[in-house]
Amino acid sequence: MSAHRDQAETFAAGLMTQAVWPLFLVLAALAAAPVIAVAAQPQATTLAAAAWLVAAASGVVTLAVSALLVFDALLFWLMASHISEAAGGASVDDVLARMRVKPAAAGIRSLDRRIAGTQRLLMKQRIALGLFVAASLVALSF
Repeated sequence: MSAHRDQAETFAAGLMTQAVWPLFLVLAALAAAPVIAVAAQPQATTLAAAAWLVAAASGVVTLAVSALLVFDALLFWLMASHISEAAGGASVDDVLARMRVKPAAAGIRSLDRRIAGTQRLLMKQRIALGLFVAASLVALSF
């Protein structure tokens, strides 16, 4: 296999892992929230209510970004299925244009630029997940 195919497949596999575990963590916390609420019998303070709202909003953002990362992983696997980096990039751009996610690209972005863009999305997911965890802990402590 060529270098771009190996790089795209390796990144896609790692990306899928990075997309799925926060997804399961947030879903598990949301499923356990009613049980925790009954067991902890939280006080109705303004700070606790605000923390629960921040936790809920950041949890939704984490779920949304995780879904986008799964989609990106699938696009990287599509890119890896082509014989050349240019053909894979053109195929991904064509899919995005047909789905009306992005307008048709004037030029084909390199694999490294696509990875850098996805890593920025990963950072947003980590920030949202960190905010979810922090806000949940604050809400539980009051």
